[in-house]
Order: sequence, then C-alpha cells, then structure tokens
Amino acid sequence: MTIRVAIAGARGKMGQEAVHTVMKNAEMELVAVLDYKDIGATLGDTDIFPDSYDVPVFTDMEEMHDAAEPHVLVDLTSPEAVYKHTKKALELNIRPVVGTTGFSDDELKELARLSEDTGVGCIIAPNFAVGAVLMMKFAEQAAKYLPDIEIIEMHHDQKLDAPSGTAMKTAHLISSHRQTHEQGHVHEKETLEGARGANYDGMRIHSVRLPGLVAHQQVLLGGEGQLLTIRHDSFNRGSFMSGVVLSIKTVIKTEKLIYGLEHIID
Repeated sequence: MTIRVAIAGARGKMGQEAVHTVMKNAEMELVAVLDYKDIGATLGDTDIFPDSYDVPVFTDMEEMHDAAEPHVLVDLTSPEAVYKHTKKALELNIRPVVGTTGFSDDELKELARLSEDTGVGCIIAPNFAVGAVLMMKFAEQAAKYLPDIEIIEMHHDQKLDAPSGTAMKTAHLISSHRQTHEQGHVHEKETLEGARGANYDGMRIHSVRLPGLVAHQQVLLGGEGQLLTIRHDSFNRGSFMSGVVLSIKTVIKTEKLIYGLEHIID
C-alpha cells in the first residue's frame, strides 16, 4: 500500500526536508500540504519548491481531508498550532506524526485518550534523529549509577520553546531511574536569576539559543572524581529524516499514541 501523506509546515526548514524526503520515497505519496495562509494552489506556486511539485495546498484540515484523503499528517509547525492540528487529525481519522514540541502534560494525556478511543494511531517525537534517541536511552541507563545530572541543550535562535522537547523527554526518562533530590550546595544562591537553569526534580536544564546551531544536547552525569558526558549533535535537518520515514511507516500499524521514537526503534 502506498502511504498517502500530508505535511503541515512544509515551508519551514524541517518541512522542506520532509517534502523532498516523501517525494523521493517509493512507498509514499505526498498528496497535500496544510498551511496557515494562502500561498497558492500548489507547492510549485511558491518560490521554495520546483514548479513540478504540483501538490495541492489547503488552509483548512477538513477540506484537505475530503479532497486529498491522506492516511498520515506530518506536523512540523509551531507549539501554538500543533495541539489543535493533532486533535483535529485524530477526529478525522488521519494518523498524526508530530515533530513539533511544546505539548503540556494535560494535552498529551487528552490526545492519548482520543487516540485510544478512536483507534487512530499517533506518534509524537520530540526528536526524529536516531542518534538523539540513543543519547536519551544511554542517559536513562547511566542515571541508575550517576544520579547527579545536568542537561545542556543548544538550538538555533528561532526555536520557540525552551527547554526543548528533547531535553524534557530526556529528563522524564531519567526521572524514572533517579530518586528526586536537589543538587548543589544546600545554601546555594543565585546572584543572577536563572543562572542555575530550570529545575526538573532537582536536575538542572540549561537552554542555549544562538545562530548557527541546529540541534545539540549534552547530558552531564557527575560522580566522585568523575564526569560522564553523553552528547548528540545534529548538523543539518537531514539527520531527522530517517526518523520521519520510520514514524510514517509505523503509525499506519498502531492504534494508540506513542510518545518518543525510543518506543519504535529496535
């Protein structure tokens, strides 16, 4: 079966990579694009894609569903739009593959219930890079032995949410193996607010935003006389595409919400 794919956020940097990836994949067909504004009848009408990319563009998901009948919606938009898109897609029997971060815990719980109730699969991946997923899994295991941890995540300066979804997912995984405790000196005092970063169960998360960066993270695990550093770097957005393809192929076969690529890689 050829998987019929729609992409939301096709004009963004990640979206452009996803468009080219799906167009080149023999097992998939790009049947529609969802955009928040009228950019022309097809992708080829923009100055971003070749004229031969005659994929229709829609601004309304229901209209897109009726006209193009996609099996999967790949959402690479913004934290402000992604929850609404994901919920609507599930209601329309379109299987979401979501790379945008910024969901609250309550939103994730509601989407999980909706996915289970409708039997429509959904994959939400804070990071599509396989190496980043391995970094998270390695850190989760190491936390059993070195529970004093700080996370430093570094992204381009156009990223809207901080900490990143990858950092939050890493902290969540670590917390299942780490007894909650505050790190640092008991009388520690910040002379400049925020200097010690965000506090997650006593761990500290630091967000760096600079031009030139793509997506980078290191997990520092300290012990007596030692430091373990687990680091992953994405130097371009092509690093995420193998995870996007895997998620599209997997979501067709699932009937529940899966949060994190670590649950679908062998």
